Amino acid sequence: MAGRVQGKVALITGGASGIGRGCAEKLAAEGAIAVITDLQDDMGAQVVTAIVKAGGRAWYLHHDVTDEAAWEGVIAEIKAREGRLDILVNNAGIGIGGSILEMTLEDWRRQTAVNLDGVFLGVKHSIPLMRVSGDGGSIINMSSVAGLKGSAMLAGYCATKGGVRLFTKSIAMECANAKDGIRVNSVHPGLIETPIWLTVGQAVNPGANEAPDLDAMSAMAVPLGVKGWPEDIANGVLWLASAESRYVTGQELVIDGGLTVR
Repeated sequence: MAGRVQGKVALITGGASGIGRGCAEKLAAEGAIAVITDLQDDMGAQVVTAIVKAGGRAWYLHHDVTDEAAWEGVIAEIKAREGRLDILVNNAGIGIGGSILEMTLEDWRRQTAVNLDGVFLGVKHSIPLMRVSGDGGSIINMSSVAGLKGSAMLAGYCATKGGVRLFTKSIAMECANAKDGIRVNSVHPGLIETPIWLTVGQAVNPGANEAPDLDAMSAMAVPLGVKGWPEDIANGVLWLASAESRYVTGQELVIDGGLTVR
């Protein structure tokens, strides 16, 4: 089924790698104009090139999601170039693992700024442009299974992702009350092969200088026995972005191979 988001304008933060890249490529393949933002400019340009080569439409902007002025600039550029915004994937995030006794206030605030403030700013500045078209829209906030249950050595990360979960539900109700047609949902990935494990991995393998073995972790902890890939998350994001999920808002879509059920 092609063209599930045909002609829609989609903003994907943190779209230069990992889950963000997977979402950008999937949405573009289904007809959306993918606006990719990140701090990794070279990698962002590579994603745009790959999408265009595959016959899709995409462009890139440098973007620090913790900077409100930067958000204002990104939304203004989308309005000037496309005239509308239909889909927001608030994906940009970082993971800092380790004992809460050793975490610095600076790291706590940096993680909160990216993972929670960035989502707040994205919602705040995207909704007005979404409302311009009168066609509603879909906001998809990337949380985590760490936003559903606690994990030792990941207290700061869990706090931000849990915050995203309840923030999402509150904004969903605000938009529903406004009758603006904007749906707001969160996605909760499990053990997915992404670069974030280079930092979060310290929580499961203290002192290591490389990412943990996700295959071994998945075989032990995931009921399906295997790790996930960015495309697995992107498939869920596509569904939430499309009209197929028109009656879904304020919900959490858990994509974790059964990890949170065990």
